[in-house]
Amino acid sequence: MELTPVQRQIITALINLFRQKNAAVKGEDIAEVIGRNPGTIRNQMQPLKALKLVEGVPGPKGGYKPTGSAYEALSIDEVEEEAIVHIYRNGIEVKGATVSDIDFTSLRHPVLCHAAIKVLGDIHDFDTGDKIQVGPTPVNKLMIRGEVCGRDDTDNVVLCNITEMVSLPKKPIKEYISKKLLYVEANATVQEAAHALIEQNIHGAPVREKDKLVGIVTFKDIGRALANGKVRSKVMDVMVKDIISIDGDRPLDEAIKVLDKYKIGRLMVTERGEVIGIISKTDILNELAVY
Repeated sequence: MELTPVQRQIITALINLFRQKNAAVKGEDIAEVIGRNPGTIRNQMQPLKALKLVEGVPGPKGGYKPTGSAYEALSIDEVEEEAIVHIYRNGIEVKGATVSDIDFTSLRHPVLCHAAIKVLGDIHDFDTGDKIQVGPTPVNKLMIRGEVCGRDDTDNVVLCNITEMVSLPKKPIKEYISKKLLYVEANATVQEAAHALIEQNIHGAPVREKDKLVGIVTFKDIGRALANGKVRSKVMDVMVKDIISIDGDRPLDEAIKVLDKYKIGRLMVTERGEVIGIISKTDILNELAVY
């Protein structure tokens, strides 16, 4: 369907506002968003109604609603339950906005990678040179960072030069852990614990006492004790007692969020409530380095 640039702007603004309010949209609100006179909006609504792209809603709370054909005209999928794909401008989330499509406009270039990012929401504050971040997307966990190089207000598209792009693996966390789990005894000395960690070439291990999990100890804990002159300390005296864990069936990106939230370097991984391994930031970085 051939639409004029003004008509495309009006429908785009209408869809964005209707999505935010979930109610009929006033012509004045559309005019404010696209920087046009309210009279222009009223004049354009008649042909848009004739094209069955817009539906008029009478009454004090009335206004305009987009039809399913309006979404089709702009190549936007209309979904009942929307997964939000966050978009950030200079490190600040653009509230009420989500990314609907990412079109990679250059892939064969040996140095540059450009993308056209179609947004549902207000993009008018984006300017050339702004830092942009998109994602992660719900299915492939794709994350994009780059710099804005242009903007198409007619189709509500932000153009950017991509500087970073990563898609997190889909496999569950338990696929990335070693099945062999080393335990350190709570009554062991810090020196014995250090030898065990070095022998296994690991930086931390769960601590148990009488077959019960009681904490986790790392080289950092051991080093802190030795630096304070506590050479004869037991592992139980230096370990971290607050055990933070994650279910092994959860996706890898959730482990990253938990590690970041608690500012820690490793997580206990469980299955049906039992500890089956540990995943660390290093494990995740090594996995991502393969992609």
